[in-house]
Amino acid sequence: MSTSAAAGAGANDTPLRRELANAIRALSMDAVQAANSGHPGAPMGMADIAEVLWRDFLRHNPANPAWPDRDRFVLSNGHGSMLLYSLLHLSGYDLPLDELKRFRQLGSKTPGHPEYGHAPGVETTTGPLGQGLANAVGMALAERMLAAQFNRDGHVIVDHHTYVCAGDGCLMEGISHEACSLAGTLGLGKLVVLYDDNRISIDGDVTGWFTDDTAARFRAYGWQVIEKVDGHDAAAIARAIEAARADTGRPSLICCRTVIGYGSPNKAGKAAAHGAPLGASEVSAAREQLGWAHEAFTVPPAHYAAWDARGKGVALEAEWQRRFDAYAAAHPALAAEFTRRVQGALPAAWPQVATDAVAALQATDAANATRKSSQLTLELLGPALPEFVGGSADLTESNLTHWKGSRAVSRDDASGNYVNYGVREFGMAALMNGLALHGGFIPYGGTFLVFSDYARNAIRMAALMGLRSIYVLTHDSIGLGEDGPTHQPVEHANSLRVIPNCTVWRPCDGAETAAAWVAAVECTTGPSCLLLTRQGVPPQPRDARQLADIRRGGYVLLEPAGEPEAIVIATGSEVGLAVAAATALNGKGRRIRVVSMPSGDVFLAQDAAYREAVLPAAVRRRIAIEAGSPDYWYRFVGLDGDVIGLSSFGASAPAGALFEAYGLTAQAVETRIASYLQG
Repeated sequence: MSTSAAAGAGANDTPLRRELANAIRALSMDAVQAANSGHPGAPMGMADIAEVLWRDFLRHNPANPAWPDRDRFVLSNGHGSMLLYSLLHLSGYDLPLDELKRFRQLGSKTPGHPEYGHAPGVETTTGPLGQGLANAVGMALAERMLAAQFNRDGHVIVDHHTYVCAGDGCLMEGISHEACSLAGTLGLGKLVVLYDDNRISIDGDVTGWFTDDTAARFRAYGWQVIEKVDGHDAAAIARAIEAARADTGRPSLICCRTVIGYGSPNKAGKAAAHGAPLGASEVSAAREQLGWAHEAFTVPPAHYAAWDARGKGVALEAEWQRRFDAYAAAHPALAAEFTRRVQGALPAAWPQVATDAVAALQATDAANATRKSSQLTLELLGPALPEFVGGSADLTESNLTHWKGSRAVSRDDASGNYVNYGVREFGMAALMNGLALHGGFIPYGGTFLVFSDYARNAIRMAALMGLRSIYVLTHDSIGLGEDGPTHQPVEHANSLRVIPNCTVWRPCDGAETAAAWVAAVECTTGPSCLLLTRQGVPPQPRDARQLADIRRGGYVLLEPAGEPEAIVIATGSEVGLAVAAATALNGKGRRIRVVSMPSGDVFLAQDAAYREAVLPAAVRRRIAIEAGSPDYWYRFVGLDGDVIGLSSFGASAPAGALFEAYGLTAQAVETRIASYLQG
């Protein structure tokens, strides 16, 4: 693969294809060099692939990056971010050259790895390898589902592809197996993955640790695999993409053999090109070898003109708008619903639906498990939210994430609203993020709380991107029982609470569970985790004010006669214990307030006056109760307070025996509180 050969001449004065790809290489190595930090090798190696994809195939509109029917492009190997930034800049997105010059600098739109919301045209945050690929599977699934739900005979308004660039590291990560296996099963034929097979990672030649038969692996998933594509031959790349697009029944993997750091005389094909600047002298040598006779950050006008996609993009969207207008004339209600959903707005009737759901669950006098209360809430909210797409990691009957209106999505029928993710917690969470990113859906998915460890990085990415993904995490304590400590969460609630911008709810009964669901649906700035019990819990009486205050994360549930001398704070299944213990002690002359705090982070976001009204600073004697790690609660009780929780793993036994053994019964809690107050 000679670096001197130019592939494909353009008409008239249009630069050769190789020269257009070299614009990406030059901008990438210049930006990395200016930052003295970054990964020049991947953009230089993938430049020819990107030039063909973006100039010949990608349907997008730089003037409107939010056009609903645009193709999605995901750079899963996000360390090669300068590839994406160069493409966006050259194509005419609002990403000026000065932002490329500020690559990896504080406050720039060009962070080290692509971050959703920073620069227009960045479809998802990538960097943790494999997750971009999994997000893309979610996006392709969203396209397939929206098309099935909205397209009508003679009126196709959802019809786009999802393209991914992925590297060796993405395919080494286990999440690639989870996501790509499901993509094959569902037959996501508009998903095209361009595999940058350069055989180099940070530690060197991957043949020492990555010898999989990748093509056979993906064929086993049910993918079309197009092998041995020269990633520096524009014609070969184009033929491969055309073949991928022609197979609408299977996702496609295009195996592109490339040279990392292509054009660098001394570092091409070596790990030295992967994760560090080439160095000033090598950049100069690469310019000479590539025939790029331009100063740093300089792209000739002819190259800009050849790359500019704005005119084509406006025309593509205008043509789609004409089709949508015809669709709206024929199906006005569907058109209005499509617009609402892709804009992320809730139905007009939502406020009343939400109010009624919380009231209905408050009126329930059964001691349901909160996972059951969650299902009852879904029965009330689901009919009003056609954008709901639920699922579970093979625990539907345990998580109770299905409701009467749930219909499974399958290869043959994508019009449903429920995804059977299989035993793929990480893949599920990342696919949910892709569904949320695509638009048109509010995804929720279930597993046991203890298995949130598997999904944690995808939950973190949802928080980083500010996505409305809802994680239904059941069997939330030693109340899980006989399955034992491998399945009993202890530290998990707190580990989720410390993720910035992630809202965690641990409701105590039906009304709090319904309120948590309402809050999760209404939260458009980050994910929500609903921590739910396996075992039944007693319903709590509330007046109208208390019912309304659930949404504030913490509120006074039980008030003593007179000023409180102590405050007991509890969550989830331990609220019932707190109420029983405090009621008994108040009957003996104590004055104990019980605060139910289903969401500490929501409570902390309330105004100071409200926080003071619930937890007055003058009342220093405080006890927190939660069947989990105690550390989080010292921020509420102080170092002079007490926390009743678990500082060890659980055990295999019936739930009742475990709660007794760990001091989490009403009598044990009463004794502990009384002892603390006497101290």
